[in-house]
Amino acid sequence: MAQGNFERLVEIMATLRGEKGCPWDKEQTRESLKPYLVEETYEVLDAIDEGDPEKIKEELGDLLFQMLFHCQIARERGDFDVYDVIDGIGRKMVGRHPHVFKGVEYSTSGEVLTQWEERKREEGKNRDSILEGIPKELPALLKAHRIQSRASRVGFDWRRAEDVLVKLDEEMAEFRTALACQDQKGIEDELGDIFFVLVNISRFVGVSPEEALKKTISKFISRFRYIEMKASESGRVLSEMTLEEMDAFWDEAKEKG
Repeated sequence: MAQGNFERLVEIMATLRGEKGCPWDKEQTRESLKPYLVEETYEVLDAIDEGDPEKIKEELGDLLFQMLFHCQIARERGDFDVYDVIDGIGRKMVGRHPHVFKGVEYSTSGEVLTQWEERKREEGKNRDSILEGIPKELPALLKAHRIQSRASRVGFDWRRAEDVLVKLDEEMAEFRTALACQDQKGIEDELGDIFFVLVNISRFVGVSPEEALKKTISKFISRFRYIEMKASESGRVLSEMTLEEMDAFWDEAKEKG
């Protein structure tokens, strides 16, 4: 039944792009679909954060349909089809997991990651640099985390989290100097260095910088909306409140969790 459902979905996509299909679907290109692919991916992440299995299922379906859309376009161009994609990823995963499929033994996840990079080089990837293949369009915090993780796999890393904290103090001092000199380029450079070091710290303590910042943003939104609600209850707008009043409501929101 499950296989039949997949086949049916592939046929639906082909029909939508066919001669008597949907005008909108028929005029889409790889380039025009890029924003939708990104949007559907983020909607999956939102659903995961909400923890609603039904919504996760729905959003994964939307994301899968975007993948089939690209596969159908490729099929029409004579490049490949969805079954080529499935075959390719299947062979890749078997090849990159010799400890599962070929009897090779690894004792730690670190050893698994090291051999993963070796398999990629054997496939012709990352030959010039271990940093190759990291998507250019990744969010900056996630991209910094990926870059640092890749570098750490070959030993280019701090030994302890405490060492990174020392580096953070150094970067903060350099930022203060740039700020005092009103050096705009220096301010930007040093601020970037601070963010990069903070990502390193998050990696050492096992926290995703992207997720940590997203949670902080959610907390800020929730607390700020509480201030807006309190202002509305008193018949005022925020611009009519003093900073001290807003701070007091902010503290109330924090106490409420």
